Amino acid sequence: MALTLIEQSKLKDNPLQKGVVMCFPEVSPVLEGIEFLNVSSDTYKYNRADMLPRSDFRAINESYTEESATLDAVTESLTISGGFSDVDRALIKTQGNINDIRAIHDMLKAKSCAMKWQKTFFKGDVESNPKEFDGLQARLIGDQLIQAGSSDGGDALSLIKLDELIDQVDGFPDVLYMNKTMRRRLSAAARLNTVGGNVNYTVDEFGRSVMQYNDVPIRVIEEDEEGNAILGFNELASTGSTATATSIYAVRFSPIHVFGLQCGDMDVLDLGLYSGGVVFRTLIEWISGFSIAHNKGAARLKGISDAAITA
Repeated sequence: MALTLIEQSKLKDNPLQKGVVMCFPEVSPVLEGIEFLNVSSDTYKYNRADMLPRSDFRAINESYTEESATLDAVTESLTISGGFSDVDRALIKTQGNINDIRAIHDMLKAKSCAMKWQKTFFKGDVESNPKEFDGLQARLIGDQLIQAGSSDGGDALSLIKLDELIDQVDGFPDVLYMNKTMRRRLSAAARLNTVGGNVNYTVDEFGRSVMQYNDVPIRVIEEDEEGNAILGFNELASTGSTATATSIYAVRFSPIHVFGLQCGDMDVLDLGLYSGGVVFRTLIEWISGFSIAHNKGAARLKGISDAAITA
């Protein structure tokens, strides 16, 4: 059974592990929504249907024309990510409670790991870094990649294109991912009645206000662990060589659309005194990845410039 990290954290008895696991979805809108399936290997193999088998009507004494489904064999590789959280024993001796100081450092390390995973979910590229997994930018091609226009440097977001992005996801997407600027432009368009009553608000798992467009929650993707914008205006548009465009992603999370993979639960290990007894060390490590099991599980609208939204 696939569970979100929030649901997984509720099953933890160890307070250290529970706190670290809960930090991941709190920091990352992606890790808040995606469900993870437990696998027992560093790879996950399955068949993805590219074309449904034929169905037909027939007359009396006629036969059916046989036509099988077209299946695409897919193998997903899981990757190892994480890091050490070290706290000098002298800090604990001079600054107070060992649990309080270590908890602060462990949460900061967990936040960094979550932001790294989230960046890879969008921007991961195995060709440039074989140790990571391919992200949405590398995976979404063909009909799942929509161009905002054809201008060098990008085109203003069109609501027609945004609706097209939503329609390109099977059923209905669970979320739209974009940067703060694009959310702000949608909010401004709502105030000017450009988008009419299509913008409203809900709350997330942590009680935070979340804007919606046509009932699809909008989640902001901010910076990675190094302070660099993940969905900044630094992408190439469909034409030209000026990297001043951004993308918006629509994703449906479910066990048959887009879901996470993990080989066992996230490890959060208290290694005690380490490095000759100088530091207290915590190891955070996660063998994980994700899969797009449906050919319309996600879609990308690329080539969006930093300009006012058009109808």
